[in-house]
Amino acid sequence: MTRNTLLLDRSTVEAYAEPAAVVDAVEQAFAAAADGDAIQPAKSYVELPQYNGDFRSMPAYLDAGEWDAAGVKWVNVHPDNPADHDLPTVMGTMLYADPETGVPLAILDGTALTMARTGAAAAVATKYLAREDASSLGLVGAGAQSYSQLEAIATVRAIDEVVVADQDDERVAAFLERYDGRFDVREGDVADAVASDVVSTVTPVREPIVDRAAVGEHTHVNAIGADAPGKHELADDLLTAATIVIDDHEQCTHSGEINVPYAEGVLTDADIHAELGDVVVGDAPGRTDETGITVFDSTGLAIQDLAAAHVVYEHALEGEEGRDVDLYGLA
Repeated sequence: MTRNTLLLDRSTVEAYAEPAAVVDAVEQAFAAAADGDAIQPAKSYVELPQYNGDFRSMPAYLDAGEWDAAGVKWVNVHPDNPADHDLPTVMGTMLYADPETGVPLAILDGTALTMARTGAAAAVATKYLAREDASSLGLVGAGAQSYSQLEAIATVRAIDEVVVADQDDERVAAFLERYDGRFDVREGDVADAVASDVVSTVTPVREPIVDRAAVGEHTHVNAIGADAPGKHELADDLLTAATIVIDDHEQCTHSGEINVPYAEGVLTDADIHAELGDVVVGDAPGRTDETGITVFDSTGLAIQDLAAAHVVYEHALEGEEGRDVDLYGLA
């Protein structure tokens, strides 16, 4: 039994958050939650209006069968940081603990962890909701999360063509340079991107930018960008036409892609097909021959952070990475 704590910085988390392994662990996490083997209290907020910021805590326990884990992610959102302090707007720290003893096994960079688990959640949704022969991926937004989306989704579908759309030419150029030679990757507009077999939208917009008419008849869409009330990437007529799968009812109706049309009564609970965990365990159907457009509303869950932290911690142990600290003087 270990009594020490591993400190794992961003570069180490990025190195050991191997996409296929994180996707597998996140899939196990969704299944555990659907089977009642997870404890996941609601995200709590500490509002700091005097600093134009807040802190958010996301605790959870997860029993995935062969492994279990407990922990909490502590995240800040301070929009003035870049201009006033030359710091990121969002920073996260993950505490990953042994549920049997309470010993903190690791303290990890939560920002890189969030990137990995968000991509993994979309990949799990794609596995169950996209056509088996899906081979093209459209990305609306070329920021950091677009990389995680591609890396993860490529582990569950044989993606060869990638179309990326973004108003920032520098971000598009960086994306194309990164993946040129590995995929048939090109720039397009939003309409080009969302005509793909699988689509991930990763923008912070509050006015929908994806129209129903542009989306393929059997496309699967991962709606990733909405993470606060008022954010809304997909047009209402697209959502009403789609089979909608969510990660968590409370979070999605409050701050996910469906939050605006749900608040306005355009969508109701009757329009929500299922939570993703229920699809994973077979309590709700995934894609069938009759399924048209599908949408996964992803807000991000604490159990996903636990699953990703488990992968990174175990791999870091094997690789003898990280700084080993006797945090409590127990060794």
